[in-house]
Amino acid sequence: MYIDVDSLRPDHMGCYGYTRNTTPNIDKIAKQGVRFTRSYCEASPCVPSRASFISGKYAINHGALTHFGPGGQFYHPGAERYSTRYPFFTRYLREAGYKTITISSFGDRHQAWWFFAGWNEIHSHTLKRGNEDANEVNEHVLPWIQEHGADDNYFLHIQYWDPHGFYTAPDYYAEQFVDQPAPAFPSDEMIQQHRHMYHPRSARMFHWAITPNIPRKMPHEIRNRTDYEQLINLYDAGISYMDEHVGQIIAAYRELGIEDEVTFIVSADHGESFGEQGIYMEHGMATESVHHIPLIMRVPGLTTSGTAIDQFVYNVDVVATIADLVGLDVPTGWDGRSLAPLLRQDGDNWNRDYLVLEHGLYACQRAVRDERWHFIRTYDPGFYQFDPVVLYDMHDNESVNVAALHPDIVAQMDHRIVEWVQENRAIHGEIGDPMEDIIQTGPYRYIGKEEWITRLREVGMTAEADELAKRKHSAYE
Repeated sequence: MYIDVDSLRPDHMGCYGYTRNTTPNIDKIAKQGVRFTRSYCEASPCVPSRASFISGKYAINHGALTHFGPGGQFYHPGAERYSTRYPFFTRYLREAGYKTITISSFGDRHQAWWFFAGWNEIHSHTLKRGNEDANEVNEHVLPWIQEHGADDNYFLHIQYWDPHGFYTAPDYYAEQFVDQPAPAFPSDEMIQQHRHMYHPRSARMFHWAITPNIPRKMPHEIRNRTDYEQLINLYDAGISYMDEHVGQIIAAYRELGIEDEVTFIVSADHGESFGEQGIYMEHGMATESVHHIPLIMRVPGLTTSGTAIDQFVYNVDVVATIADLVGLDVPTGWDGRSLAPLLRQDGDNWNRDYLVLEHGLYACQRAVRDERWHFIRTYDPGFYQFDPVVLYDMHDNESVNVAALHPDIVAQMDHRIVEWVQENRAIHGEIGDPMEDIIQTGPYRYIGKEEWITRLREVGMTAEADELAKRKHSAYE
């Protein structure tokens, strides 16, 4: 069973050290299994990440590096579409005799019809396109488990949206956190600095429209720590509500008498920003807050209870692992590696020293994350005020750009990105680099540049509108 939670940050989960009791049920799964502390989605946000799930490939190789338009076309090689080299993950399992079931509205939300390939059963449960709550998901999950949960050889994918804005969990779930300390970052002083920014989902321009259709509990701006804490309480409420329904799934298997026989995998498509880079309730940028995701695996007979694994892993490694665990070869056209040796605590040969990350929806970026550094190269910042080169020292201050102090590290990181792109072109090469397609047209999908300039003028941010209007196609040309 794969529990796929949209926009879930690991540092808001108890098993990853969060002080609020947001995930007691998932924490129990983690206590019985393995928790990966350095798991990352290779490409964000939703469409690139789940395209990697279905294809086993990095976004540079499956083509969907943004949600739609240039650089957003999911691609599988025509002549080898269903070959042993490039199988869809779901088709690969199904051809091996496993029943594959998804309970998710993701394909409908993003018109990502390729996501529906290969499943035996597709439960799109509502027409709300990702705006359903966990109770609406479980209305379909629980009857399926009651009827089929004791069957053999199936892969069940369940997706929850509750930690994805606008956070519509019942009031109690936010109220339980009101008197509990929220994360210290960002400070009130930093929030005031953020209010000078003018990108969408900034502290001042928190909502895209002048009169947004938002839940009554949602702040209209992030003016201070009070607004920030209100927002965090709502986010944590979404996580708590989702987790309660994960508990219902565990209980359903317990009633069948097979709770201890079920393999549980819990992860996310990406994380979320809450003040990082001046962004709130959004998953733009190839940053730590967006790309760092939870990964918990409980595999009966294989995983050791309460184990934490600190190796760098990608989301594409998970589908490779599932294939390996059921006795299938990892296809040569997939980019992931099986995590089974790490699960067996036999990963001495795991030699991945760094990860390359990509984002193409709200900005055009590639990043490198290693033991100490998080480097981000921005090719087009879109609406954002983001330095073309950013280097964070993850051992010191994760929000101070120290690129100017370490030109040798910057050069090394740029070389790693170039080398990674060249290696992937050499291995696959069926399509061009989707990042180049996005750069040519700009990372503007849900709101155009001229629309946002007009929006800034409407709220009196004339100087900011003029600054954005003066930008060339890329601010770094």
